[in-house]
Amino acid sequence: MPVFVNGNTPGSDISPGVSRLKRGATNASQEWAHKCVNIGLINNMPDAALEATERQFLTLLDSAAGGITVRLSLYTLPDVPRNDWGRQRIQRFYTGLEGLWSAQLDGLIVTGREPRTPNLKDEPYWESLTKVLDWADENTHSTVWSCLAAHAALLHMDGIVRRKSTEKRCGVFDCIRLSDHRLLAGMSSRFKVPHSRWNDLSADELTACGYSVLAQAQGAGADTIVKRRNSLFVFFQGHPEYEPDTLLLEYRRDVRRYLTGETDTYPSMPQGYFDEGAQEALTALQEKAMSSRREDLLASVTTAVDGKAIEHSWRSCAERLYSNWLNYVFEQKERRLSRGAVASHAHA
Repeated sequence: MPVFVNGNTPGSDISPGVSRLKRGATNASQEWAHKCVNIGLINNMPDAALEATERQFLTLLDSAAGGITVRLSLYTLPDVPRNDWGRQRIQRFYTGLEGLWSAQLDGLIVTGREPRTPNLKDEPYWESLTKVLDWADENTHSTVWSCLAAHAALLHMDGIVRRKSTEKRCGVFDCIRLSDHRLLAGMSSRFKVPHSRWNDLSADELTACGYSVLAQAQGAGADTIVKRRNSLFVFFQGHPEYEPDTLLLEYRRDVRRYLTGETDTYPSMPQGYFDEGAQEALTALQEKAMSSRREDLLASVTTAVDGKAIEHSWRSCAERLYSNWLNYVFEQKERRLSRGAVASHAHA
């Protein structure tokens, strides 16, 4: 079934299965309405990644939906810093956060972004994010918190503080399944997920606060975490939604930051991602850059992987994971509607 986007469909390069649903439009068929789920995507990514993040989640939901129709609404936090282009895009394609409070969503996905302060509570959008978290607990069947949003949610709910690692955990990691939770139904005992972050969470602290770690990334800590509140909260430290070249683009960005002097440390190469030939070329580039830091060397990152296909080794797992999540949300919606119908009949 297709994904429908409330409002104007952003971009022309999204999945062919994604269609436009005019803002406020309704369908006369109550049966059709019951066979769909209303999902919100709060996209807080920086302007340079705004479109890519839209596309990643749209195409993933489209592939994972199966027999479920997904009606997607786009939101962003109002306090996230934007340039003129970003503000125009938000104004054109997104609903203001004030529209979320009255939205009848079944599920919600909240993305993170690179922090600007050591303490997440000092981020300009902290207050808005915590309001979203409290609202989601009372008004959704399930909410997905992605990467930095997961760290912020855990800090707000239970005071769990993320810890910065000495090295960035970046690459495609083997994950070990630790649970038979329905979110992992149909997935193998080992699967791959991209991770890209400096910070990690203590598994012992998570368990002590009532969280369940469903999968562990070897060398990168907890991957999938859940806690049942009023809503089922799902926390991903990784990025199953990533496209094949996303880690490459992030690595290229980090190399540029080093070459231009924004950072003093050359970035670590993503693990389990490049083939042997690309790794050798990128290692040679690193040695050259560290001996003579020049911005014109940046083109060599693209040259090193030019013509080499990057395997989308995590795609089937990502589709299964989000398919399980959408089916859970749909079943919870059906149960709520059934309870409502029974209650109405009892009072008739």
